[in-house]
Amino acid sequence: MTEQTVRGSGRLEPRAGQRAEQRTERRGRTRPLSAGPGGRPPGRAEAPERPGAGSRRSAAVVGRSVGSARCRPPGGPEAVVPLARAAVELGLKPRELEVAVQLGAVRSTAGAHGRRRVPWAEIDRVRSEAGYPEALRAQLRLVGTLEGARLLGIGAARFARLARAGCFAPMRFSVNRYRAVVWLYLAQELEEFAEREPELLRDCTPEGVRALVADGGDWRPRLWRERTVRWLLAGEAAQEDPWSRAAVQAAVLPDAEVAELVVDGAERARLAELRPESLTARSSSPEARLVAAAVLRAEQADEVLRYRVGLSLALSEARAADGLAPPSAALCGASPERARGLLRRLGLRPGAAR
Repeated sequence: MTEQTVRGSGRLEPRAGQRAEQRTERRGRTRPLSAGPGGRPPGRAEAPERPGAGSRRSAAVVGRSVGSARCRPPGGPEAVVPLARAAVELGLKPRELEVAVQLGAVRSTAGAHGRRRVPWAEIDRVRSEAGYPEALRAQLRLVGTLEGARLLGIGAARFARLARAGCFAPMRFSVNRYRAVVWLYLAQELEEFAEREPELLRDCTPEGVRALVADGGDWRPRLWRERTVRWLLAGEAAQEDPWSRAAVQAAVLPDAEVAELVVDGAERARLAELRPESLTARSSSPEARLVAAAVLRAEQADEVLRYRVGLSLALSEARAADGLAPPSAALCGASPERARGLLRRLGLRPGAAR
């Protein structure tokens, strides 16, 4: 029984090699089909192309090529686009464009619900500037403590002391997962500080700086608030609407201070509705929002007084523009004239509160 194998059924079956030979013979006996015209089997006609199918395919190809290219929006140079579209057109990240708008490197206009928009003519202007885009990115470059210290050629501890003492103002901040505030600075401003104050980088840290840091002082939140408030008050919305100016001032005051100055609940609701997004704690974590809210609120008495004066003046103008009688026209019992006097004693011009 060398040629066959006995299976459990008792039948005699060929071995594996014989089965393979039998399959090969059967395939050889099968007559192959001859290919017809165009490589199709005989008897199978070519399906007629549907009318217009070729033109539709061509249009689809053209549509993909046009969609991938950047097209100008309707309206020509007077058209405006959202910040997200402007960032793509300028080759910037969204946060980089926000910094560019705040620095005035890219001009924007106020849109609906406070959303900023960029004119197309401004995009063309920025693109046509010499050194674009490298020069623009260099102007918008942000660095943290470690990178800023390397940029100035000093240690991270010395950099932190100088920053806490208010030698340079932060541009942005965020709250990390450890609920710690991370400050970001403009690299260009740090380079200017190094040229202006080289002795602070080489010599011993001044006694005043060391004492301030030892007492727990930190000017970074205050300088960030001043920078942000100054930018918002110079904006188009605040220049045209006194209620928007009042909303900026109220956004950096503690709630108790705002409630004392703005007695009417409807006015407080209006100020809350106009609150700038830049002065709003944005975070998915409640703990991080609390940390960010502490940065947004003025703390020292002189800073609180400054924003109280600004809020009082803006409210007086807003109520006068609307023909409303103020429920409390005084600032801590003071008339608007006295409020302007307080501004002067703080070293501010009355118009600077705007």
